[in-house]
Amino acid sequence: MPPLPIPNAASPQVRRTPEGPQGRLQYDLYIGGEFVAPAGGRYFETTDPVTGEVWADVARGSEADVDAACRAAQAAFEDPAWRGLSASARGALMRRLGDLITENADWLAAVEMKDNGKLIAELDNQMRYMANYYYYYGGLADKIEGSTIPTDKPGVFNFTRYEPIGVVACIMPWNSPLPLTSLKLAPALAAGNTVVLKPSEFTYASLLEFVKLIELAGFPKGVVNVVTGLGHEMGNSLVSHPLVERIAFTGGPEAGRIINEQAARSMKRVTMELGGKSPNIVFEDADLEQAVKGAVTGIFAASGQTCVAGSRLLLQRSIHDDFIGRLVDFLEDIRFGHPSDPQTQIAPISTAPQLAKIEDYVRIAQEEGATLVRGGKRASVEGYPNGLFYEPTIFSDVTNDMRIAQEEVFGPVLSVIPFDDEDDAVRIANDVKFGLAAGIWTENLARGIRMTEKVRAGTIWVNNYRSTSTTSPFGGFKMSGIGREGGIAGIMEYLELKSVWISTNVEIPNPFIRR
Repeated sequence: MPPLPIPNAASPQVRRTPEGPQGRLQYDLYIGGEFVAPAGGRYFETTDPVTGEVWADVARGSEADVDAACRAAQAAFEDPAWRGLSASARGALMRRLGDLITENADWLAAVEMKDNGKLIAELDNQMRYMANYYYYYGGLADKIEGSTIPTDKPGVFNFTRYEPIGVVACIMPWNSPLPLTSLKLAPALAAGNTVVLKPSEFTYASLLEFVKLIELAGFPKGVVNVVTGLGHEMGNSLVSHPLVERIAFTGGPEAGRIINEQAARSMKRVTMELGGKSPNIVFEDADLEQAVKGAVTGIFAASGQTCVAGSRLLLQRSIHDDFIGRLVDFLEDIRFGHPSDPQTQIAPISTAPQLAKIEDYVRIAQEEGATLVRGGKRASVEGYPNGLFYEPTIFSDVTNDMRIAQEEVFGPVLSVIPFDDEDDAVRIANDVKFGLAAGIWTENLARGIRMTEKVRAGTIWVNNYRSTSTTSPFGGFKMSGIGREGGIAGIMEYLELKSVWISTNVEIPNPFIRR
């Protein structure tokens, strides 16, 4: 099947992305409601992970561009065109944006596929579902209520109110740019904040196309801004900028630690999702046919490039060998191909550096004594000799102290670890620095409930894996992050709580005594 063409615009209403001097699409920064060239005039190339070909140039922003974006966001925050809107009016704008996403889902999916090589079958679902973030938080915007507090102090009336924080900086990864942006952007806007978005230097196109829909929805200029460029050239200036009040980051733990330390210097609040090393635990009484599918979903869907990847498969010893055999059989006829083909099951790794990292971890696993059961090499896909494809890889004889079991690979690499009983499974599951997600497979309801109480993870699935909803909170324990995204908890991260005291006394009591 030939690759899907990448539309330059969804409809005549959407402004077209221009071509640069090389005849490729050229993406500029989006600041104050306008697409503008970077202050330094520099651009860098981006490649298609399927073909390895350069297809666009992106603005290489600098500290000056970050400053301009933050100032535009602050000006918009103070402007009555945004600050003066009622919460209901903000909600109406967001629902309009949700409608535009639904109308243009095919276009957004095609651009994101070109950007990071994800399966079009999955992207179609993600783009259509993404509208729900804006519907949900748009509906929630005018339902955040303060409280009237019955205090023990006579002569004063006390109530609380929630207010927007101000300028929010959102920093996104490359694996799911638009959905992960929406997890941050939708609640931030619903709360009344303004935003500066910084996508990964590997995946930026879909976000710069998406902001055109924000324009069409009628958001005032400067409410949403996008700066692109290399992390080491822009990250510090964005995180430390004096106008930024909150940082929302999704990415690796090392980058998260650095950002958190920088933010702490000016007491900025942070929300962070930092990945995981999630256990997918299968007991001997599980429905093994469904559990095999759950194991595949957990680690090989999206080529393992997902923060909740069930990269540690914990198998009760009595089913260990049989389950591995079933898993290998299930993967025998796996289909590689172009992500635009609905029949493709395994798409390429999104970036060349990530592919190199996966290869390093496979080598390390073998050096540490793990047994390679299948995969462990690049996949050769007909028609795409330069594609970044990698075989689904399974290691057995893994012990939980190996690096392959402790560190996030972020690729289609599965570590199989045996366990004896519930206590042993819990010990192994919790013996990592992460705590983002976990899967439990058992037909014993009481066991399932016990395990959800004992396993330390922010999301736990029982007899399913990777189910998500905009209505449910998402986040991790330990090194997997700080705060929550999604659900009502998600919008609370972007609000300030204020306590107001109003005197009902005619005369002020003794001013030298605290009441």
